[in-house]
Amino acid sequence: MADQRPIWRGHLRLALVSCPVALYSAQHDSGSLHFNLINPKTGNRIRMISQDVETGEELARGDLVKGYEYKKDSYIILTEEDFETARVDSSSTMKIGKFVKAGAIDPIYFDASYYLAADDKSGQDVYKVLWEAIRDTGMAALSRVVIARRERPVAILPLGDGLVAHTLHEQRDLNSPKALFEDMAGVGTDPEMIKLATQLIDRQAGKYDPADFEDRYETRLRGLIDARLKGEGIEAIEEDEDGGSNVIDLMTTLKRSLGRFTGEESSQKGPALRPKRRKAPASKGKPRPSVRRHG
Repeated sequence: MADQRPIWRGHLRLALVSCPVALYSAQHDSGSLHFNLINPKTGNRIRMISQDVETGEELARGDLVKGYEYKKDSYIILTEEDFETARVDSSSTMKIGKFVKAGAIDPIYFDASYYLAADDKSGQDVYKVLWEAIRDTGMAALSRVVIARRERPVAILPLGDGLVAHTLHEQRDLNSPKALFEDMAGVGTDPEMIKLATQLIDRQAGKYDPADFEDRYETRLRGLIDARLKGEGIEAIEEDEDGGSNVIDLMTTLKRSLGRFTGEESSQKGPALRPKRRKAPASKGKPRPSVRRHG
């Protein structure tokens, strides 16, 4: 943790008990691919500039201030002192308002995650007591904290030997799914199909391991880039024939799916689910790589 800088420092408080804590981002840039915008005519990068829309004057970002548009093309300028004046108690203290069962929060409300660590050895005993109590009760502590000039609700949960604060979306942040799902209420189901689907779920049940999920698309892109640098191409992957949704006989398809896990395909093959796709042709020859080297 020594090489990480906290994004917030303050106190975690439960009733009259408090301890100094700090929030650290739980995520980091893992060396993902980054792309620049390029002028295709020259192969050069382009530069984004800050420009006065009326005068066309180019400005340095450090010279800019924040403004709120209260009517068309009219702004109130806000200074750092203004933002400081608007501070609320959650700018410096995370007060635990109540506890709820951890599983009671629908995952759709979870946003970003931050490690909530003790920020001073003098408060480690209080931190440890709160951690053990939250862990043993299976509850989530609900609080608020100001991050990036917005007060965010947070759910505090145990993770390993410490706590994690998950910022939560407010109801206003989420689009309503009602129009998307309202037709499902009238859709009937066959109990036998549900039984087969349940068996299929049981066959594929396992433990969640984050290491199982590599970004395969990025891996393929890296391979393509390496091949282009060598003046080569890569072969497109043939898509899974059963990956479509054009299911003609759901009962037969469920039985065939279960057969994959028992090693016995159902003798009743049923109609084809979808036309077989043609295999994408491999790259021919060695295309010239679009690489521009400077200096």
